[in-house]
Amino acid sequence: MEGVELSIIFMNIFKNTNVLVTGGTGFVGAHLVEELIKQKANIVTTYISENPKSYFRSKKLNQYTSTVNIDVCDYEKLFDIITKYKIEYIYHLAAQALVDVAYDNPKRTLYTNILGTINICESARLYSKVKGVIIASSDKAYGKLSQAKYKETDPLAGDHPYEVSKSAADLIANSYIQTYKVPIVITRFGNIYGQGDLNFSRIIPGIMEALINHQTLLLRSNGKFVRDYLYVKDVVAGYLTLAEKIDISRGQAFNFGSNETLTVLELINRIEKILHKKIDFKIINTAHNEIPYQSLDYSKISKLLGWKTKWNLKNTIKSIYKFYRQYYEM
Repeated sequence: MEGVELSIIFMNIFKNTNVLVTGGTGFVGAHLVEELIKQKANIVTTYISENPKSYFRSKKLNQYTSTVNIDVCDYEKLFDIITKYKIEYIYHLAAQALVDVAYDNPKRTLYTNILGTINICESARLYSKVKGVIIASSDKAYGKLSQAKYKETDPLAGDHPYEVSKSAADLIANSYIQTYKVPIVITRFGNIYGQGDLNFSRIIPGIMEALINHQTLLLRSNGKFVRDYLYVKDVVAGYLTLAEKIDISRGQAFNFGSNETLTVLELINRIEKILHKKIDFKIINTAHNEIPYQSLDYSKISKLLGWKTKWNLKNTIKSIYKFYRQYYEM
């Protein structure tokens, strides 16, 4: 029903509009593509590799999308796609998005997240048909601040590879806003969860894997790290809102958070109560460079554009659990 509700709101905005979603075959990208299909947009998505069991493939979204196998770090090919398909809106989601991978492979993380953003910004600067560029960033762009909710006015202070890649990409995007007036919007999210996240090193997919396969969940942290937990459909609604109201949102950064700001142990306890299942876990505390406390003040997007969360763990976890059971049965 959530897709129907969004379609009613945004149908007249995206119908017959040419939209590029970089990383559209990934977790969040696939949910965005799914909704844009309902909006009757003409969608192009880039990808490097695909998982045949992904949300994108399981929902057969490829049948309604032009998929292009290119790396966003390849400027010439990226710009060719944008001009060939006469792209009007760009959602830049393609990135190396895992903190632990960044620790082991910092060069690739920095290269992908920074150069990919440069290429998107430069393409939008040169191609005048682009009406809006929405760039996916992260709460980690703020780095390690005090135990207070981050505001968009706080400095960007990443100090390890993944965090630096997001801080740098945000600053580069902002330079294109300030210098060239490119219609860019920067988005910073907390921990996004939902059906289709196949990165099992993340906490909610990891919980589902442990439950379904009767395994012990290994917690890389001490269990006390705090994060906002934000459902993917709320993220999609936020993305659509930013494009719909691009005349207001352009040139700005927006935090997207939730009212579920929890430690890992609190999250486990809450999921146990919802599913009426015991989660076996072991704290191994091996995480590198993780930020102990992160929560976003999202009053700006709420007041300026009217966005607010509609979903929470209580009304989503059962359907998420069902998705992962079906995933393991495929």
